[in-house]
Amino acid sequence: MRYLSEEEFQLAARFLFLSMAIVVIRQDTGHIQNGPFKIKGPYLKLLQDMEKAAVEERRRLRQEMNKQSIRVVRLNRNDSFSTFLFISGGHEEKRNYFNPAIRMKVEAIVQELMAAALQPDQPHASANT
Repeated sequence: MRYLSEEEFQLAARFLFLSMAIVVIRQDTGHIQNGPFKIKGPYLKLLQDMEKAAVEERRRLRQEMNKQSIRVVRLNRNDSFSTFLFISGGHEEKRNYFNPAIRMKVEAIVQELMAAALQPDQPHASANT
């Protein structure tokens, strides 16, 4: 049975998967820093920009979740599934996620963050004159 509104669920799910994406970005940063890359700077800058944007978005999501008294708790994880408890307004809703589906959601967020980080700065009017 669904106890959370679609808006509450979307907010909590975005927070959950964005948090996982931040973990992945931080792990990848470590792999590049300690890996055999010849030129690390551009990759590290991209990952740092992605992490900065993700952390800022997660901060905003957390604030909104606090206002609405929404929480997400991981209950358990096995080889195939992870179970999360979404709590809002005294109501609880358990969701099971197939781990490969989680991976796809996190990858989509990482791609979204990468596309945003790679967007060139908007040219200033003075730059064209």
